[in-house]
Amino acid sequence: MHRKKDGSPMTSEAEEIMEKLKDKKVKYEAITSSDSSVNLENIDNRIITERLRDQIAQMQASTIEQIAQLRAEAAAREVEQSRKYDELQLQLQNMMTMFQQSQNPPS
Repeated sequence: MHRKKDGSPMTSEAEEIMEKLKDKKVKYEAITSSDSSVNLENIDNRIITERLRDQIAQMQASTIEQIAQLRAEAAAREVEQSRKYDELQLQLQNMMTMFQQSQNPPS
Protein backbone atom coordinates (compact mmCIF):
# COMPACT_ATOMS: atom_id res chain seq x y z
CA MET A 1 0.00 0.00 0.00
CA HIS A 2 1.03 3.59 -0.43
CA ARG A 3 2.30 5.01 2.83
CA LYS A 4 4.10 8.13 3.94
CA LYS A 5 7.49 7.88 5.66
CA ASP A 6 5.75 7.93 9.05
CA GLY A 7 3.72 4.83 8.03
CA SER A 8 0.40 6.58 7.61
CA PRO A 9 -1.61 6.11 4.40
CA MET A 10 -0.97 8.54 1.52
CA THR A 11 -4.66 9.26 0.95
CA SER A 12 -8.00 8.62 2.62
CA GLU A 13 -8.81 6.23 -0.25
CA ALA A 14 -5.62 4.26 0.46
CA GLU A 15 -6.54 4.16 4.14
CA GLU A 16 -10.03 2.91 3.31
CA ILE A 17 -8.61 0.19 1.06
CA MET A 18 -6.13 -0.83 3.75
CA GLU A 19 -8.95 -1.14 6.30
CA LYS A 20 -11.01 -3.28 3.92
CA LEU A 21 -8.01 -5.49 3.25
CA LYS A 22 -7.37 -5.91 6.99
CA ASP A 23 -11.03 -6.85 7.53
CA LYS A 24 -10.92 -9.38 4.68
CA LYS A 25 -7.67 -10.86 5.99
CA VAL A 26 -9.20 -11.30 9.46
CA LYS A 27 -12.20 -12.97 7.81
CA TYR A 28 -10.01 -15.33 5.80
CA GLU A 29 -7.82 -16.11 8.81
CA ALA A 30 -10.95 -17.03 10.76
CA ILE A 31 -11.96 -19.36 7.95
CA THR A 32 -8.52 -20.98 7.84
CA SER A 33 -8.50 -21.58 11.57
CA SER A 34 -11.67 -23.65 11.23
CA ASP A 35 -10.97 -25.17 7.79
CA SER A 36 -7.64 -26.91 7.30
CA SER A 37 -8.16 -27.15 3.52
CA VAL A 38 -7.62 -23.37 3.14
CA ASN A 39 -3.99 -22.41 2.50
CA LEU A 40 -2.82 -19.39 4.54
CA GLU A 41 -0.35 -18.41 1.82
CA ASN A 42 -3.23 -17.77 -0.59
CA ILE A 43 -5.08 -15.33 1.67
CA ASP A 44 -3.28 -12.23 0.38
CA ASN A 45 -3.76 -13.37 -3.21
CA ARG A 46 -7.47 -13.87 -2.60
CA ILE A 47 -7.77 -10.41 -1.07
CA ILE A 48 -5.92 -8.81 -3.97
CA THR A 49 -7.95 -10.76 -6.52
CA GLU A 50 -11.20 -9.73 -4.87
CA ARG A 51 -10.12 -6.07 -4.82
CA LEU A 52 -9.12 -6.25 -8.49
CA ARG A 53 -12.50 -7.75 -9.36
CA ASP A 54 -14.21 -4.86 -7.55
CA GLN A 55 -12.09 -2.32 -9.43
CA ILE A 56 -12.79 -3.99 -12.78
CA ALA A 57 -16.52 -4.02 -12.06
CA GLN A 58 -16.39 -0.31 -11.20
CA MET A 59 -14.46 0.44 -14.39
CA GLN A 60 -16.95 -1.54 -16.47
CA ALA A 61 -19.89 0.30 -14.93
CA SER A 62 -18.17 3.64 -15.53
CA THR A 63 -17.36 2.71 -19.13
CA ILE A 64 -20.94 1.61 -19.80
CA GLU A 65 -22.21 4.90 -18.35
CA GLN A 66 -19.79 6.90 -20.52
CA ILE A 67 -20.84 5.00 -23.64
CA ALA A 68 -24.51 5.66 -22.89
CA GLN A 69 -23.75 9.36 -22.38
CA LEU A 70 -21.81 9.55 -25.67
CA ARG A 71 -24.63 7.82 -27.52
CA ALA A 72 -27.17 10.25 -26.08
CA GLU A 73 -24.99 13.21 -27.07
CA ALA A 74 -24.53 11.80 -30.60
CA ALA A 75 -28.29 11.29 -30.94
CA ALA A 76 -28.93 14.86 -29.79
CA ARG A 77 -26.40 16.18 -32.34
CA GLU A 78 -28.03 14.11 -35.07
CA VAL A 79 -31.48 15.51 -34.22
CA GLU A 80 -30.10 19.07 -34.27
CA GLN A 81 -28.34 18.51 -37.60
CA SER A 82 -31.52 17.07 -39.09
CA ARG A 83 -33.50 20.08 -37.85
CA LYS A 84 -30.98 22.49 -39.37
CA TYR A 85 -30.97 20.56 -42.65
CA ASP A 86 -34.77 20.70 -42.84
CA GLU A 87 -34.69 24.42 -42.07
CA LEU A 88 -32.15 25.05 -44.83
CA GLN A 89 -34.18 22.98 -47.28
CA LEU A 90 -37.25 25.10 -46.52
CA GLN A 91 -35.26 28.31 -46.98
CA LEU A 92 -33.96 27.02 -50.32
CA GLN A 93 -37.47 26.16 -51.47
CA ASN A 94 -38.70 29.62 -50.49
CA MET A 95 -35.82 31.25 -52.33
CA MET A 96 -36.50 29.17 -55.45
CA THR A 97 -40.18 30.10 -55.32
CA MET A 98 -39.29 33.78 -54.98
CA PHE A 99 -36.83 33.50 -57.87
CA GLN A 100 -39.40 31.80 -60.09
CA GLN A 101 -41.93 34.47 -59.24
CA SER A 102 -39.45 37.18 -60.12
CA GLN A 103 -38.84 35.53 -63.52
CA ASN A 104 -42.54 35.48 -64.34
CA PRO A 105 -43.78 39.04 -63.93
CA PRO A 106 -47.51 39.41 -63.40
CA SER A 107 -49.45 40.00 -66.60
